[in-house]
Amino acid sequence: MKVSPSKRLSYRLLTQADGKLMYELDQDPEVMKFISNGKTNTMDDIEQIFIPRLKKYMNPSQGWGIWGVFEHASHDHLADNKLADESFVGWILIRPMDFFGEQPKWNELEIGWRFKRASWGKGYASEAAKQVMTAVKALGIAKSISAIALPDNTASIGVMKKLGLVYASTYLHKDPLGDVDVVYYRLDW
Repeated sequence: MKVSPSKRLSYRLLTQADGKLMYELDQDPEVMKFISNGKTNTMDDIEQIFIPRLKKYMNPSQGWGIWGVFEHASHDHLADNKLADESFVGWILIRPMDFFGEQPKWNELEIGWRFKRASWGKGYASEAAKQVMTAVKALGIAKSISAIALPDNTASIGVMKKLGLVYASTYLHKDPLGDVDVVYYRLDW
């Protein structure tokens, strides 16, 4: 699957070679506030936990993975055709809902996002999520898309609403990294 550039942003699937980008993003306690109570990740966390998790669900043909988001303003190409690190502003996650649970929902995709604080308030999360969501929907594989957030994460809930997702429930989300109460928004296609 390919995600076409949007007005201000470009996209590519992140791989295990992008651990440095993931690490840098996770160094801001404000970015991590609703993920880990502000605890930043170490490079060891990225290499030993997050990259192995990514490898388990990554499926480029179905669009599953973490889509790196890059500003056009810094759209410098390197020799290996990757975008320069300084243009990286965040990522969009796509995978089957409850992928790490006992019964993954193969026809319902989860969408999530994480962005550098310097890019907050610019509409990048909504722009990027919409672009990735549109590309995934065009594949015709899934019947719906959903997102979860902590109930106090009003910014993420705002993005969910801008994407057309509708509140469905509040529940205890079970994950190997820890269970947490979340709000669940969903959009059927």
